[in-house]
Amino acid sequence: MSSLPFAEWSNFLIAEAGAAAALTGLVFVAVSINLHRILSFPGLADRAAESLCQLFGALLVSTTLLVPGQSMTAIGLELLALGTTLWAVQMILQVRHIQRKLGQPWSWIIQRMTLSQLATLPFCAVGLSVLIGFAPGLYWMVLGFIFSFVAGVSSAWVLLVEILR
Repeated sequence: MSSLPFAEWSNFLIAEAGAAAALTGLVFVAVSINLHRILSFPGLADRAAESLCQLFGALLVSTTLLVPGQSMTAIGLELLALGTTLWAVQMILQVRHIQRKLGQPWSWIIQRMTLSQLATLPFCAVGLSVLIGFAPGLYWMVLGFIFSFVAGVSSAWVLLVEILR
């Protein structure tokens, strides 16, 4: 079951880990700078947590895949667990946001939920692909990283720029 080509993905994963770490750090610092303002708006602290979760999740996934000597079963289970956990945390934050009835347009909520689905579910798909030995399933990882960055930066934009309008 060691036939999946993770060695071919190492440069990609290193680049993703670096980008995810840099973006996570920048968002963390930016949120700390605007913390008082973020806490003054209901639901924005959860949005900050969601942004950090998306970016840090991408870092965790890439780092996990770079660990040498793991079995394909271990990698598949780790990715499935990470993807599922990231999905669940973000869904909890978003459902809590909806329950607060803050009067935001549904289009904003749907966009936010769609981005988080597109950011996390591909990692679950990669985990399942690894477990069944389906190498082409690894390409779902690219979508997971792209949408993690899009979702994380989108939320960060709201926290850092839109909050000041």
